[in-house]
Amino acid sequence: MPDTIRLSKRVAELARCSRADADHYIEGGWVRVDGKVIESPQHMVSGEHVELDPDARLEAPEPATLLLHKPAGFDAIEGRRPAARLVTPETRWAEDPTGIRLLQRHFNRLTPLVPLDAEASGLMVLTQDGRTWRRLTEDADRIEQEYVVEVAGDIAPYGLRRLNHGLRYQGRELPPCKVSWQNEIRLRFAIKAVQPGQLRDMCAQVGLDVVAIRRIRIGKIPLGKMPVGEWRYLPVGERF
Repeated sequence: MPDTIRLSKRVAELARCSRADADHYIEGGWVRVDGKVIESPQHMVSGEHVELDPDARLEAPEPATLLLHKPAGFDAIEGRRPAARLVTPETRWAEDPTGIRLLQRHFNRLTPLVPLDAEASGLMVLTQDGRTWRRLTEDADRIEQEYVVEVAGDIAPYGLRRLNHGLRYQGRELPPCKVSWQNEIRLRFAIKAVQPGQLRDMCAQVGLDVVAIRRIRIGKIPLGKMPVGEWRYLPVGERF
């Protein structure tokens, strides 16, 4: 029976490279054991078939940022129904245009960013990338978000003007934003520094009941046609 050894040692022998390079190949998702990608250099093998992808490169994998179409009823940042649980290899959008290779390590230590009310749906961000984290926390109030809000009821006189500028929320005057009718039952908000519950309260102040809220853009990044409950990668180099 063949001796059991660490996968990194087997890859080093197979590729005639150093153990450190073998670790990089494995952690980069370039090594298969009996046809299955293994990303742990400590994985033990004996007689299994080990193969190194012919396109293997030694560059360290970039930290991932994932964009999720959060369904209504899930918690974005914290709560008993975290939307992060929906992010699995199986729920990746089949039409993800980025072409980024899916790695198991992309699902480790993901931090959800940019609050979104539990009853709302739409674009949500989860990241391993410190640059993205800083951008969406330190600069959060300067990044415009776009929402489509379905409403019912009759808007008060000058209500649309007041939505654009003239309302207060939690004791403070709200800065100007851009609100327009998308159709007879949907308003489109382009707004910065939006707080939890704010859109619902703004609508109530002008006589409208909110039926549904969907976030369709954060900064320069749109939700697009991605289905509810599915996710895609944010391309490396693309910024909010």
